[in-house]
Amino acid sequence: MLVDTVRTKLGSALLSRVAGPDGPANRACIHDTPGPRWFATDSPVRAVHGDAAMFIGGIAALLLQSLHPLAMAAVDAHSGYKGDPWGRLQRTSTFLAVTTFGTEEHAQHAVDRVRAVHGRIRGTAPDGRPYRADDPHLLTWVHTAEAYCFLAAHQRFGAHPLEKGGCTRYVAESARVARALGADDPPPDRTALVRRLNDYRPELRATPAAREAARFLLLTPPLPWVARPAYGVLAANAAGLLPGWARRALLLPYVPVVEETAVRLGGHGMTRAIRWAMRPPA
Repeated sequence: MLVDTVRTKLGSALLSRVAGPDGPANRACIHDTPGPRWFATDSPVRAVHGDAAMFIGGIAALLLQSLHPLAMAAVDAHSGYKGDPWGRLQRTSTFLAVTTFGTEEHAQHAVDRVRAVHGRIRGTAPDGRPYRADDPHLLTWVHTAEAYCFLAAHQRFGAHPLEKGGCTRYVAESARVARALGADDPPPDRTALVRRLNDYRPELRATPAAREAARFLLLTPPLPWVARPAYGVLAANAAGLLPGWARRALLLPYVPVVEETAVRLGGHGMTRAIRWAMRPPA
């Protein structure tokens, strides 16, 4: 049928963007390889990381993470997010998929690879402070920002938002990967997650690199013009997930009535469309 053909083509195009040319093969390997997993099939971390709301949560996490000057300095100098943005996205999405859905062996191997890369990344920020990517304090910031944004996106746009206990379980489960990567005491529950986010606030500010990254993510993404309106809906809703203080730091405007009606409705529509397109064939 024409509808099935359209869905298959759209789903393939999306998968190619977020997972690369090896996406289908990687998906099969991740999900079909037998063996024990870090997370049970009914775990909240699987529900959150497997939902289309991650398209919004991922953009929000990048915006929030950029507010730590040392983390942003490392990204700006070493990640190649401008020269190879899709490659970076594909590596990140594959890591999340493997650690969330893959076997324990594959998950640990993915963590070991990332830790080896982090061990080689170090430098000096524009303000003169040294940084290293394997700094447990910075790793905890990156995890805290991710967990906050991923969960917020799921609760607002996910197909099945979590109950209160599920939110607590999600934070605890996602902390397992953060600890494996070397994070320093990642928050164990949702209350602690919000508290930890606020604990970092004295260290945060929008550097020129952070604002440049925000402009790149929100205004000049590496997409054909025909795809930019759809991406713009996702990006606007990602900005809408950020705490007010983070939005103000990044100079992101806030229009209450429009955001809480038209923009949010657009976010629900886009995530439903992505969910439909990327549903694995029966």
